[in-house]
Amino acid sequence: MIIFIGIALYFLLMEALHLSNFFYLRLFNIIFIYYGVNRSLKTNFVEGKTNLADNAISALFTSLTGVFLSISGLVAYIYAKGGDEYIKTLSESLLFVGSPSVMTYNISLLFEGIVSAVIVTFSLLLFWKKKYPSD
Repeated sequence: MIIFIGIALYFLLMEALHLSNFFYLRLFNIIFIYYGVNRSLKTNFVEGKTNLADNAISALFTSLTGVFLSISGLVAYIYAKGGDEYIKTLSESLLFVGSPSVMTYNISLLFEGIVSAVIVTFSLLLFWKKKYPSD
């Protein structure tokens, strides 16, 4: 939920400040994924859960849940703002020919989110594994 709330507030702030058309600002979404996954792993290690496989499942579940909730929220928001007409006002940074539909746009963002979630998860797993090596 922290990931979802962070990304949603960040997106709404960008929208309010008329910065949503700057594609490079989407890179900061990774901060919220990083924070949520790091918090999840930190909690696991403080509780003595050092099994790498269990922590990987927990961290991936955390990050992917945040990404799926964020994309679902974005779909709802886009439809509330006008659907395909609203998509035309968003960033043109994704590689599309013509104008994308709501679902095409969000599926592309979903893939982008999944990739960033997996990268963040595995990099944090390596960090915590080094910090708290198992027996």
